[in-house]
Amino acid sequence: MKVIEPYKKVLSHGGYLPGNNEAIIVFSACFLPDRSRKDYDYVMDNLFMYVLTTLDQLIAEDYILIYLHGATTRGNMPSFAWLKRCYQMIDRRLRKNLQGLYLVHPTFWVKTVVVMTRPFVSAKFARKLRFVNNLKELSSLMPMDQVCIPDRVKQYDEIRESLLPKP
Repeated sequence: MKVIEPYKKVLSHGGYLPGNNEAIIVFSACFLPDRSRKDYDYVMDNLFMYVLTTLDQLIAEDYILIYLHGATTRGNMPSFAWLKRCYQMIDRRLRKNLQGLYLVHPTFWVKTVVVMTRPFVSAKFARKLRFVNNLKELSSLMPMDQVCIPDRVKQYDEIRESLLPKP
């Protein structure tokens, strides 16, 4: 579908965790469409179906999902209602096989959404969530050699880290 073509890079395969062979899937929110688009809902619905179809093809067994929030603008952030609807549409197998959800560069908004979703998600799913402050912390949790981090996320990480007080 042509309308989602520019946004397909939102999802990428980042290799496998050594030992247990869990697939690493990367979701880069900075590539989401801007909400000011007139056909935004249509694009997002089709993009979500693309993501589900792609995940279904990539995931045979267990997997982890890295959600890169860094470099995402306000206009690119999906609404809480859309996220809730998407969660409800995710096949049970995909939810069950998810072994970890790493939220990288979480903002106050992301943390708030996580808190607001607690009543709608299972406690088991909630335990799979982990906030990761920067790419260095992420690299201490998993191999990064095959994980494709967008340049704008790397730049965001560098700027954010340079603003932190030095010990």
